[in-house]
Amino acid sequence: MKQILSALKFKGGRMKFVITVFALTGLAVTASVTSIAQARGNSFSGTIERVWEDGFRLKTEERSLRVDSWDVCGDNTSRNLSKGDRVTVDGEFDGREFDAFSITKEGDVKVCTQGTTQ
Repeated sequence: MKQILSALKFKGGRMKFVITVFALTGLAVTASVTSIAQARGNSFSGTIERVWEDGFRLKTEERSLRVDSWDVCGDNTSRNLSKGDRVTVDGEFDGREFDAFSITKEGDVKVCTQGTTQ
């Protein structure tokens, strides 16, 4: 029998939603969504740490995300984004990766649109 416990915690003025699952094996698995608003809106903002042809690593205030940008930039991500760029990414999680639907640089500048380069 699985038991699911959930709790709301406040940390540094931010709401943190924590889900803990206890399985039959006695293993405890904890999943954390750092911002309920971010999770619902599927939007993350941060600084790019590394870029490759069809994705990048985004460092937010509380975590690093592996972003798959192929649907937005095709294999041209590294032509449009650089390490140190501040961006907002809209999309959804697919396993451990965040699939980008749109990418916006500071100043509300859209990056790529459906496989095209700027």
